[in-house]
Amino acid sequence: MLINKFLIGETTAAFESLAGLAHPADASLRHFFRERAKLGQRDREFVAETVYAWLRHKRSIEYIAGTQDANSLVIATLVTNLGIGVRQLDAYVTRREAEWAEHLKSRTLDDAPPGVRLDLPDWLVERIERSAGEEALQEFARAMQRPAPLDLRVNSLRAERDEVIARLQAEGLKASATPYSPLGVRLLEKPALNKHPLFTSGAVEVQDEGSQLLCMLVGPKRGEMVADFCAGAGGKTLALGALMRSTGRLYAFDTSAKRLAQFGPRLKRSGLSNVHAQLIATESDPKLKRLAGKFDRVLVDAPCSGLGTLRRNPDLKWRQSPLAVDQMHAKQVAILGAACKLVKPGGHLIYATCSVLTEENQDSVTEFLAARTDFRMLPAGPVMVAQKMAPELASDMGEYFVLSPQRDGTDGFFAAVLERNAA
Repeated sequence: MLINKFLIGETTAAFESLAGLAHPADASLRHFFRERAKLGQRDREFVAETVYAWLRHKRSIEYIAGTQDANSLVIATLVTNLGIGVRQLDAYVTRREAEWAEHLKSRTLDDAPPGVRLDLPDWLVERIERSAGEEALQEFARAMQRPAPLDLRVNSLRAERDEVIARLQAEGLKASATPYSPLGVRLLEKPALNKHPLFTSGAVEVQDEGSQLLCMLVGPKRGEMVADFCAGAGGKTLALGALMRSTGRLYAFDTSAKRLAQFGPRLKRSGLSNVHAQLIATESDPKLKRLAGKFDRVLVDAPCSGLGTLRRNPDLKWRQSPLAVDQMHAKQVAILGAACKLVKPGGHLIYATCSVLTEENQDSVTEFLAARTDFRMLPAGPVMVAQKMAPELASDMGEYFVLSPQRDGTDGFFAAVLERNAA
C-alpha cells in the first residue's frame, strides 16, 4: 500500500466528513470524491479502504487509540488493521505521532467490554446473544469484520455463466462460479463494472449469491402473475423476470419514484418484456385493490435494518438502534398485511429480509400468521427441493430459509414461504 502525507491528509478529511454517520457511508464517500476531482483512482481506493477498515473495527480502534481525533484514528487504522508499519509513516507524521503509533502496538483488548472486542454496539451484542447464543455471536462478529466478495448474476436471457467466467478470466480477473447459485459468478477483486461490455449489454448484474438464491426460492414459473412488492432499484425483479423467461406478468411495486427511476435503465439492459413497474403511494394504495387475489407469487423483500449486509455496509451497525428495529418490525407486519391481499388461493407469499434479528424475522412472521389464519408456513427445505436448488443447503434448512456469511459465504438473509389456503 503506497502512502504519503497527502493521502493521510485526504483520508483524515474523509473521516471528518463521515463524523456522526448521519448518512450512509457509501453515499458520503461518493459526495466526498465528487468534491475532490484531484484524487486519482489509486488515491480513492486508499481512502475508501481505510475508511471501511475503520468502520468495520470502529469500537476497537477508538478503544485502542483512546481518542476521537480523525487524524489519530487514521494513523491507528493504518497501523492496527491495514498492516502499515510505523517506519512507513515516519516521513509523513510528526515525531510525536510516530511515538504514539508505536505505543499503540502494546495496547490490547483483553480487558475491553464484549462489544469493543467484537466491534458491535452493545444492544446488538445483547440481542444476537439472547436469540442465538454466544458462539453464534462470536462467529457472526468475525464474519462481519471481513469484506465481502463481489458477486454477479448472469442474465440467462443474454449469456451463459461459463462464457462470462471465461471472458473475465481472459481479462485477468479471478472469477469463479458461486457454490450454490447456478447463475452466480464471484470476483475476488472489485473492478469498476459500470462500463464493462458484459454489464452494459445486460449480460450480468451485481447481485449477492444469497439474493440470487432468495429469488430461486420464490420459484416463479413461466406465464404466472408475480409481484415484487418492495422492488426498490429492481435487482430481485430482474432475477425473477429471467427465471420466468420474460413470460407472464411481473409487477415491480415501490413507494419511491427515485428508486423506480434507477430501475429503468437496468430493465432496459435486461431484455425483459414482462415487467410492469408501478409507483404506489403506500402499501395500501387503492390501485392495488383491482389486483387483489390474482397473484401466484408475491415477494415481500421488506425494509429492514440491513444487518445481514455488514460486510458490505459496516456503517449500518453504528447507524441502527433498538428503537429503529422495533419501528421496522411494526412496518414489516403492516406491509405483509397489505401484500397478502394480492395472493390468490393456493398462491405463495414470500417474506424476506437481509436482517439477522429475530424481531425482524421470525417475530414478524409469527405476528402475521396469528392475524391471517388463511395462510400457513411451508418448511423451507422441501420448498428448496421442489425448486431444485442447492441440495447441500436444502438438507440443512429448517422451517425458515436462513443464509449467513459465516456458514454460507453470502450476505445474511431470512425468508419464510407462506401459502394461502386453497379454499
